[in-house]
Amino acid sequence: MKKRHVTLSYIFFYILFSPDSWRILMGIIFSGVLSSLIFTPEIDLSGRAVIYIMIAGIGYSATGVPARWITGMFKKLILGDKRPGKK
Repeated sequence: MKKRHVTLSYIFFYILFSPDSWRILMGIIFSGVLSSLIFTPEIDLSGRAVIYIMIAGIGYSATGVPARWITGMFKKLILGDKRPGKK
């Protein structure tokens, strides 16, 4: 198999078609939205950091199916019938 050159468009589409990139993005969004609901005035900076990371990890874990659906839709929309593995 011929080795591909890594270009900016290759990196862009790799990120766009990777379910993990969508899971990370959704985990960060969930963390930003839900963490503010949990905070109390007594929680210091280190406690807030732990809560952000904890909720981001939970968001990453919980969004596997939606991330695969999003990437499948992008592949179908952009690549159509030229998708790898599609007969």
